[in-house]
Amino acid sequence: MKPRHKRMAIIGVGVAALGVTTALVLGAFQKNLVFFYTPTQIVANEAPQGRTFRIGGMVTPGSVQRQADGVTVRFVVTDTAKSINVAYRGVLPDLFKEGKGVVAQGRLEADGVFRASEVLAKHDENYMPPEAAEAIKKAHNNKPGSTATLAAQPSSESVNK
Repeated sequence: MKPRHKRMAIIGVGVAALGVTTALVLGAFQKNLVFFYTPTQIVANEAPQGRTFRIGGMVTPGSVQRQADGVTVRFVVTDTAKSINVAYRGVLPDLFKEGKGVVAQGRLEADGVFRASEVLAKHDENYMPPEAAEAIKKAHNNKPGSTATLAAQPSSESVNK
């Protein structure tokens, strides 16, 4: 084999290896990519079906229901225009409170309930993810006068305190 052919073969193998590496990295990145949606976007069917995503907003006061098993919690997340029911099984962060900001990661089920696999609470009263703050501001400006929910909100009698 001539030196020129050897060089071309080495370059070809290098380009092929770079292509395979790029494909693997992009594939892994795509699987781990999690987008953020507001309740208004979810109600408008802008959120992906069957994929994990994050929902952000405020926990509606009076909506937190703790189940008898001690680890299952249901609550409502709102952006002041629309609301989504959330179910979470696990230990909530210490800073999780009604009326405070929250980001939950999970999937939207066919029954309209967002099943969270992870719940994050904001770390102080001044911080909110920029996307959530902008969405709440936009929803508040476009608020038609009434709030709509994707699933029924719990009644005040069923809320455990």
